[in-house]
Amino acid sequence: MDEKTMVNDTLAGINGELVRFGEMIPQTENQSLKQTLKQFRNACEMSQEELYQIAREKSYYVPASKAGEDEISHVKSLFTSSMM
Repeated sequence: MDEKTMVNDTLAGINGELVRFGEMIPQTENQSLKQTLKQFRNACEMSQEELYQIAREKSYYVPASKAGEDEISHVKSLFTSSMM
C-alpha cells in the first residue's frame, strides 16, 4: 500500500468518526459523557486538519474549485426560500 492510499484511507476513517461523534453527542443525556465525546471530537478534528494539510502539500488531495458568487447566491436562495 502506498503513502497516498494510507493518507486517504486515514482521512476517510477520521471523517467517519466525526460523523459518529456528531450523531452521539446530541443524543447523550449524561453531561460528563457528552463533554468527553466533545473532547474526542475536537482531537479528531485536529488530526483530520493535520492530515488534510499533508495531503494538500503532497497533492494527494486536490479540493474542488471555489464556488462563484452566482453559485453561492443560488444556494443561499434555496435555503432562504425553504425556511419561509
